[in-house]
Parts: sequence; structure tokens; C-alpha cells
Amino acid sequence: MFNRNVGIILLIALAAGLGLLAAQKVFAPKAPSGQPATEAITFYPQPRPLPDFNLAQSDGTRLIPGELKGHWTLVFLGFTFCPDVCPTTLLDLAQAQKQWEAVPETLRPRVLFVSVDPERDSATRLGEYVHAFHKDTLAATGDVPSLEKFATSLGLVFQKVPGKTFDENPEDYTMEHSATLAVLDAEGRLAGIIRPPFNAPAIARDLQKLTEKSAP
Repeated sequence: MFNRNVGIILLIALAAGLGLLAAQKVFAPKAPSGQPATEAITFYPQPRPLPDFNLAQSDGTRLIPGELKGHWTLVFLGFTFCPDVCPTTLLDLAQAQKQWEAVPETLRPRVLFVSVDPERDSATRLGEYVHAFHKDTLAATGDVPSLEKFATSLGLVFQKVPGKTFDENPEDYTMEHSATLAVLDAEGRLAGIIRPPFNAPAIARDLQKLTEKSAP
């Protein structure tokens, strides 16, 4: 009986292992034709052009579609009062950014942090926040309608969630937002996504390969 039970357990384990291998092949990130294979990025079948957008960057300039061309870019929604997801993600991305510092600045992949909390995140605060993680990180925000349009075009969402004392204290609220990273190609089009949990070395390798592929 003991040997029979062991045999059944081994068969179940073998079946589970084969199922896991099959799932990995089906659900592993795939690159479209012409792109190198990636570890962290899940590509869309075709890149998607973004509608016009106009956001305010932390350095006082405007973020418009042309500003995102020429570089592969990772876009992340968040806010500076975020207690956990935002700082953790920016730390992960900073590790990847360190691997890109040898890439010429004209080609270097970018990280763009878009604050969905314009009421509290001034340009100065936003810039100081992101640069505490890495000096190359870009930051932008805008009015809520502009942010909603931009986020929707990336397949991302956010919403304001009032706290218990919001009626007496208008600053008692938090922002819920997508934790997924949007991946823009060197033409500024939505090419894919990276889902958490994030693997900084894999992200660094993916963007390095894509940058080398698109370099003139």
C-alpha cells in the first residue's frame, strides 16, 4: 500500500510538472516578429500609437508625444504620498537604470513616473521625489481629465479614495492605481507591459536588447 501511494504521488507530481512547463510555454512573454526575445516584457501583437497628450514635467517643460520618441520608455503611475507600491517599484527600476548608465544618453531607456495626485504633487515635490531614487527618472502630472486620457491610452487606471475624515480634512485620501508598467517603443507607441512582481535584472536586460535593436 505504501509503495502504491508513493507511486500515485509521483505520478501527480510528474503531471503537475508537465502542466507547469506547458503553462510556461503558453504564458511566457513573447516578442513580435523582428523583436528580440524578452524575459519581463509581454508584447502586444502590434504597437499602439498614443493619442495626443500634454502633461507638465517636473522641470517645467511640457511632456508631449514627440518627447518620448527615440528612447524605449517605461511608464509608471503613482503618487508621492504612496506608502509602499510606488517607492518599491521606483527602487526596482533604479536598479535597472544603473545598468543602462553606460548606454549613450541619446539612446538610454527612460523611466517616466506620472503622478495621478496633482492636488498634492507640485512640480518641485515630484522632481525631488523621483530623483531621490535615480537622477534620470522623468516625472510628470496634469489635470485629472488629461491624466485619465493618458492612463486610459496605456490601459492603466487610477481613482481617488477618500479617507474616514475626508469631509473635515480634504487631504485625507489615497490614490489607487495600476501597478503595471507600460512599455513604449522608440517611436513612442505602446508596445507592451510588464506586470509585477518586477525583476530588475530581467527588465534591464530586456530594455538593453531592445535599445540595441532599435539603435540607428
